[in-house]
Parts: sequence; C-alpha cells; structure tokens
Amino acid sequence: MTSQKSLDNPADNAIILVNKARTWTSFDVVNKLRYGLKVKKVGHAGTLDPLATGLLVVCTGKKTKQIQEIQDAAKEYTGIISLGAVTESYDLETPLIQKGNCLTLNESVIIATAEHFKGTIEQTPPAYSAVKVSGKRAYELARKGIEPKLSSRKVEVLEFEITAIQLPDVGFRIVCSKGTYIRSIANDFGSKLNVGGHLKSLCRTRIGDYLLEDAKTVEECIAEYSKVL
Repeated sequence: MTSQKSLDNPADNAIILVNKARTWTSFDVVNKLRYGLKVKKVGHAGTLDPLATGLLVVCTGKKTKQIQEIQDAAKEYTGIISLGAVTESYDLETPLIQKGNCLTLNESVIIATAEHFKGTIEQTPPAYSAVKVSGKRAYELARKGIEPKLSSRKVEVLEFEITAIQLPDVGFRIVCSKGTYIRSIANDFGSKLNVGGHLKSLCRTRIGDYLLEDAKTVEECIAEYSKVL
C-alpha cells in the first residue's frame, strides 16, 4: 500500500535556490518551476532584472510565508560599472549615450568616490523599473516615451568595495538593504565622477544567509526534485 507521505510532492513547502540566467525575468523562473515541479503556490523573494544573473530565492507552499522575511535581509552583489556613457535604463537594456572621457580618471579618485555611497543614501529608482506610478509600472510608461515621476527613497549601502579597475570598466562588490537599485548607484557613480556611467553586468551573490554557491539552474532544480518523485 502506498503511503500518503510517498505521494507528497517533495517540491512543495520548499525553499529553492536558483541561479538565474541572463535575460530571464524573475517571473520566467517562477513560471518554469511552477509547471516543471507541479506546484501551485510559488513566489520569489526579491526581483532580479532580466539582464542580471545570480541568486533568486523561490518559495513554494507554506514556505511562501517566509518571502517577506527573506526579502528584508541584506543582499550582496558583484558587477561592473562602465564609465563614460549613460543609458536611459541605467543598464544595457537601452542604447548607450556617450558622455565624458573617463580614461584620465585615477584609481584613488574612483575608490574615494565609492565612499560617498556608503551608509544611508537617497536614490531615485530608474525610469525602467517595476515601481508603480499612478497604478502603472514605471517601465511601461518609459517604453512608451513617457517619463515617469519617481520619488527618491532612502536605502542603506553597508559595503561598497571597488574590486577591479580597467577603464572604462570598474568592478565592484556591494552589500545593501532591500529596495536598493544597483543600476541607480551605477548611474549616480558615473555622475559623481562627471563622466557618466551605467551598469554593464550584475550578479546577486547572497540574500541573508542564502548563497549563490548553493544555487542551481532552473533545469537542475527540476531534475533534482523529479528524481525524488
């Protein structure tokens, strides 16, 4: 006789660590897992932009009650800010607009500029963001050529380390509070240096105690749980 326990879906009531692929939306990941793992209740704890990669924490079943707690935890990112050009989206989703000559900048100025972004700072979300403006997502308005009116917000940058400088590219590691837009930091960083800047690449490496090194691709997650069924 088959027990009820053996009939339970092992993917239900789970916290799944996914290494999100570039160009996938966070919703794409949730949808893929919902159908691939045959779970009804599923959500993620913190959106990653389509061009970003890295850790996406997905919760299913009763574990979805922990989403808010996980979202509230500090997050760590690594990436590259490219100086000398800006974009309307603050990343590579929209065309480059050349600004200033960054090749004359020295290492000490770049490192000192990062210090200005540590602690509690005010930042304005990118026009191409999911922030709601009059009931619509800001990116929906921006893609129609309408400039959304976005209010600044306070966020906390706990750590901002410059890890490499090979101009126009500047490698970094950031630990920050929820709600922080790394794209906005990239844009503001370039502005502070008077040459412009945008986010070239971004990878989330940690959310609270959850680490990217423990995450797997969507396909690997589905295959792992399918073996148990």
